[in-house]
Amino acid sequence: MWELLKAGGWLMLPIVICSVIAIAIMIERALKLKSSKILPKALRQQLIATLAERGGISRPQLERIREQSALGDVLATGVIYRRFGLDSMTMHMENRASVQIHSLEKNINVLGTVAAISPLLGLLGTVLGIIVSFMAISDGGMRDPAMLAAGVSQALFTTAAGMFVAIPALISYRYFQRRVVDINATFEQEAGLLLQELYDRNLIAQNTPSDDQISSSTAAAPTQVKSMTPPQAPSVELEP
Repeated sequence: MWELLKAGGWLMLPIVICSVIAIAIMIERALKLKSSKILPKALRQQLIATLAERGGISRPQLERIREQSALGDVLATGVIYRRFGLDSMTMHMENRASVQIHSLEKNINVLGTVAAISPLLGLLGTVLGIIVSFMAISDGGMRDPAMLAAGVSQALFTTAAGMFVAIPALISYRYFQRRVVDINATFEQEAGLLLQELYDRNLIAQNTPSDDQISSSTAAAPTQVKSMTPPQAPSVELEP
């Protein structure tokens, strides 16, 4: 293995570093984006059933649900702010979903960068290897094939190493990117269904005041009655 790295020249070092970074990110994201940790099954149904049965959920229980999963964070936040009305519920769930999506996208762009620069490093090694080969030819390498072998091997090894790192990194980058898009769509779907079912069961506070509140506020407000008597015109005396 060391002989292969040595034959590729000094450009094999950054390619190896890129491969280590890519492997670390792929393992970390694969563990982080598990469905069981992000989208627990039947969470929305459990929240709605508990609210319908008890009429509410304690704040410590909701905080535990928020800490257990990303979807739990979004839905539990909506349940917390349901007493402020539908608009407040929607706004806070959208904010939490944005925070969670940003967290799920962590290091994915780094993986895409590794997939992009790895073949470029291999191409750079190819160019340098060809330059070394031509320099060997100018120094009389046609009579000594061993002088050409160093440049050719450098070109081949760096190109192969760059492709070897870039291909799985690019595949993983596209997969994780699509995975985050699917998770975001699930967030929107579950949040919308939660809003709809809570609204249908009258479990969301109404922002609009009732008729009794309007009549009582109207009766309590002081009324000022202005005189509607038209102003009198000034009298004018006519001289005879």
